[in-house]
Amino acid sequence: MTIRTRTASVAALLLLLTAPQATARAASAEPARLEGRLPSGATYLMDVPADWNGTVLLFSHGYAAGPANPAQDAPDDATKTLLLQQGYALVGSSYASTGWAVTDAVPDQLATLDAFTERFGAASRTVAWGRSYGGLVTTAIAERAPRRIDGSLSLCGLVHGGVANWNNTLDPVFALKTLLAPDSGIPLVDLPDQQSATAAATALTAAVDSAQTTAPGRARIALAAALHNIPVWNQPTQARPAATDWDAQQANQYTAVRGLLNAGFNRRQEAEARAGGNPSWNTGVDYARLLAESSVHKEVTALYKEAGLSLRKDLAALNRAPRIGADPDAVAWMSRTSSFTGKLTRPQLSVHTIGDALVPVQTESALRRAVTAAGASALLRQAYTDNAGHCTFSAAEQLAALHTLEDRLTTGHWPATDAGSLNSRAAAADPTTPARYTAYRPTPYLRPYDLAHPADGR
Repeated sequence: MTIRTRTASVAALLLLLTAPQATARAASAEPARLEGRLPSGATYLMDVPADWNGTVLLFSHGYAAGPANPAQDAPDDATKTLLLQQGYALVGSSYASTGWAVTDAVPDQLATLDAFTERFGAASRTVAWGRSYGGLVTTAIAERAPRRIDGSLSLCGLVHGGVANWNNTLDPVFALKTLLAPDSGIPLVDLPDQQSATAAATALTAAVDSAQTTAPGRARIALAAALHNIPVWNQPTQARPAATDWDAQQANQYTAVRGLLNAGFNRRQEAEARAGGNPSWNTGVDYARLLAESSVHKEVTALYKEAGLSLRKDLAALNRAPRIGADPDAVAWMSRTSSFTGKLTRPQLSVHTIGDALVPVQTESALRRAVTAAGASALLRQAYTDNAGHCTFSAAEQLAALHTLEDRLTTGHWPATDAGSLNSRAAAADPTTPARYTAYRPTPYLRPYDLAHPADGR
């Protein structure tokens, strides 16, 4: 690019950013890419095609540990390209802080919508969508600012809410410490800083690695994995194990358990710092009951039998071990900022891969529980893709979900959301990427907590 061309481009962008609304709309006859900063310090990104169809897609990105914190307005480049070709305007912010940033994310996302309207005028339709932690942000927007959107789409989202997340993250590390390193003194909660969290994660990882070399150790790792509903096929690079290939199933879970320790310690420490204490507990939890309800309990039973180990004794040890109580103020903060009532007033479609180890598919059961209790089940639809990994959706699958939600917004009635219908939409939207929707019903979430059930946590 020549200096003259670069100068002209900068001048054109400055004109677009400073022009009144009518001029901004006229300028959108050319493709526009805007980057800016909100008063909170968050950055935002907007991509508006020349033939904008009037719909804005407000994208909430996933968990960012930092220090890098770029704004994002789409989940991936392939999906973004297709959406822009179809005329959608894409917007999203970075959030003003990294980590468990819901108190920044929701206002920053709404402020980004305001900035878009100021530049381009009012949209005819606004859809909030997000992946992973961004699914939690999206659901928070759907509950707390429903007048700002027409509908929402959560992809692999933490739709179970914050308290449920940290409770269910506590269970596997509690089991690992109790059964593999009972005298280690590894702290599981009330972590003062990231250095302490890293040291705790390193120590427990060493215990897990050592245990993996023995049959009893592998059985105990599988038990810990079951308490988080870690699936036996959880990465696209893994071979999908046979239904009774217990050893292959456990080997796949072992990798996921090691990865979970980052959330169990480093991410927990950051969340505790925001909440002002530990927002999770296992007082009153019956681990034998949780295992019985787990999606992988048969594998655990088989591995214990193979190892000649007593599952009953290990479950009794877990139930006798000193329990962890929560800080009531931290629970109140996490409930207020990051848990859900289920009171949807706009349609929501929630989609999950069935082989997600980080945010297990059972979170969808927790969402359904809250929405049903709140009397809003008619507004919710859920769908599942037959793939392993966290948020491993194809462009075709994501567009199919969006178009299904749009039909609901246009007609006032849900179109067919069965696997065949969604796969047909996916193939039409992008025949070059997979369409893997499948009929599926997740087992119950093991540690639900939502604001529609007043007895939760007692």
